[in-house]
Amino acid sequence: MKNQAIPYLSFDGNAKEALHFYKELFNGEITEMQTFGEADFPTPPEANDRVMHAKFKKGNLLLMVSDSFPGQEITSGNNISLVLEFESDEEIQTIYDKLSKNGSVKMELQDTFWGAKFAKVKDAYGVTWDLNFQKEQH
Repeated sequence: MKNQAIPYLSFDGNAKEALHFYKELFNGEITEMQTFGEADFPTPPEANDRVMHAKFKKGNLLLMVSDSFPGQEITSGNNISLVLEFESDEEIQTIYDKLSKNGSVKMELQDTFWGAKFAKVKDAYGVTWDLNFQKEQH
């Protein structure tokens, strides 16, 4: 694995507002931000301005942030997951297999439009993990 687990915060349409709050709070920077409308992904018009993916950084503090897709309810408890970045197909497959064995798969391990292999799995203890192996840099 490349680094420690990164908290991924999910919001219901107010991710930009939250990012700017964290920017001021921690005096950090928003290093990436892409809306659903900017992505090469079929999106209903009401989601165009929602944040699909963003990164916030201040020193060693790194947060990933997004808004939910319309129709996906955000509630306390499902609004945070932990991101693991992997360095190989074999590594992500091994961790995916072990997590999903007694857990529940939210998104099957698959190739994505952002050039990664990705999966979302809730483990047997209720912790949600976002597994990502970036195959190509964009």
